[in-house]
Amino acid sequence: MAILTVLSIPMQIRNFSIIAHIDHGKSTLSDRLLMAAGAITEREFHNQMLDDMDLERERGITIKASAVSVFTEHKGEKFMLNFIDTPGHVDFHYEVQRALQACEGAILVVDATQGVQAQTVANAYAAVEAGLEIIPCINKIDLPSARPIEVAEEIEQVLGIPAEDAINVSAKSGVGIPNLLAAICDRLPGPRGKREDPTRALIFDSIYDDYRGVLAYVRCIDGSLKKGDRFTFMGNGKGYQITDLGKLCPRPKQVEVIGHGEVGFLVASIKDLHDVRVGDTITLTDRPAAEPLPGYKPIQQMVYCDFYPSGKTQYQDLRDAMDKLSLNDASFSFEPENSDALGFGFRCGFLGLLHMEIIQERLEREFSIEIIQTAPTVTYEILKTDDTVLLIDSPSELPDLTIVKEVREPFIKMSLIIPQDCVGALMKLCEDRRGTYRKTEYLGNSNRVILEYEIPLAEVIYDFYDRLKSATKGYGTMDYEFIGFREGRLVKVDILVNGDRVDALSLIVHRDNAEARSRKLLVRLKEEIDRHLFEIPLQAAIGGKVIARETIKSVGKNVTAKCYGGDFTRKRKLLEKQKEGKKRMKRMGSVDIPQEAFMAVLESSED
Repeated sequence: MAILTVLSIPMQIRNFSIIAHIDHGKSTLSDRLLMAAGAITEREFHNQMLDDMDLERERGITIKASAVSVFTEHKGEKFMLNFIDTPGHVDFHYEVQRALQACEGAILVVDATQGVQAQTVANAYAAVEAGLEIIPCINKIDLPSARPIEVAEEIEQVLGIPAEDAINVSAKSGVGIPNLLAAICDRLPGPRGKREDPTRALIFDSIYDDYRGVLAYVRCIDGSLKKGDRFTFMGNGKGYQITDLGKLCPRPKQVEVIGHGEVGFLVASIKDLHDVRVGDTITLTDRPAAEPLPGYKPIQQMVYCDFYPSGKTQYQDLRDAMDKLSLNDASFSFEPENSDALGFGFRCGFLGLLHMEIIQERLEREFSIEIIQTAPTVTYEILKTDDTVLLIDSPSELPDLTIVKEVREPFIKMSLIIPQDCVGALMKLCEDRRGTYRKTEYLGNSNRVILEYEIPLAEVIYDFYDRLKSATKGYGTMDYEFIGFREGRLVKVDILVNGDRVDALSLIVHRDNAEARSRKLLVRLKEEIDRHLFEIPLQAAIGGKVIARETIKSVGKNVTAKCYGGDFTRKRKLLEKQKEGKKRMKRMGSVDIPQEAFMAVLESSED
């Protein structure tokens, strides 16, 4: 690792995040800023420089925020620019919030062809709440369908940021990038905090290295950190000594000091993964700070499902992999779970379906883990007859209905930005999903509308995003926020396979949809579960009442094939023997349920 010596020169510091809706060009703009500041050469340049994971490159999305330091000159002064490229998808909004806490400014990137979208609005509001200075940046102005003037007016109308403040750029060709760098140096404030105060550094990310232990990415708010300093985590009181300090420029470079207002990473031979917590504050042991930094809002997980080891994967291997992954992704949580059908596993919490899918793929790729994943569910609030409140995230945890007064489901406020000619189709889709209409806003002269609905989260997490894209020919976008729990006519549907209840297939649904949803699920299960040598009944039941049934026929075997000629009683004897064998097998045999069967719960929600 090279030593970075340029940090000894006095310079001004600017810390900012790059925020935008998905596919509006954040990562490309980050690459272009690296090149404009001289951090990489034309020969080294390639797309998605800051997206390290194979998964990010394959999907063309940013999953993890990346913090980089570059150096530039403006009006005769030297500047250190610490910037963070953030994800755009709604599932990774927590990554954006964490990045904003480590900054004083934000570049809000808006596509010159698509204009303001749902996540543009959500990210802009998050930056305003964090007290950041925002520079609007209209990207992709070199495209034939670009309309920068109209998009600047949209930004002013929807977000209240003056249209003349917007900077027009093309991250792909480099047009306007010098103007953007100048605006960053002129318009963004310097770092908050005080150089002379006791050291306080915010941990905004962390990763695990097999050779060096935990690497903590920090933003020094007050004071500074030097190699050899002894420090304490203010959250748990654990102390360590700094063995190495560094920055990403964008390649790792060693430094002797991370000064006031700077961003970097520290190594301290931390082997216990649970000692480092994102959002915690680091202070020096011999001169501790009086109180920690505010940290982050508690994470609100929206979707839950179970992961069980399969194939050659052992329970402990899965646990170790999840420990390392949760260190790198603070919005992922897990706790032990036990199922009669699948054995020991974990109940996992995610921010959304894409987040769940990414975690599963990372476990399989980065740790060579084989898992069985159950269908996702949401959290429910149960009001018991003794007026106590219980939170459950699995249908199997629902108490006996005789002691339940109310079952409450999570509701979200959902904002949809769609073309005007798709309003009817989207309103019907939302009403079919039990949504309540709130308001409509028109976006200037852009032929687009903002629809706002309050809708149960359980109706959205399955296939709503796909339906939205289909109904709007790919032009619709959505954002949502949790607004609380509300009472609903909800029932638990148990699925019985060969008479045995399979908890992992149980679901909580609205009473009006229970029978139709159950029938679709049983039809899907019938397709996914292989035929056995005995007949397998599939049943859906509410309490003790069966509301739907399908039967998987047994595999036929011609036991009389070897009989030729002779008395018919010989064939009858073999047939009776086969019938007795099937009865015994049905009593003692077990049904093998494949992974696809658990995911059939998802597909059964489709109309």
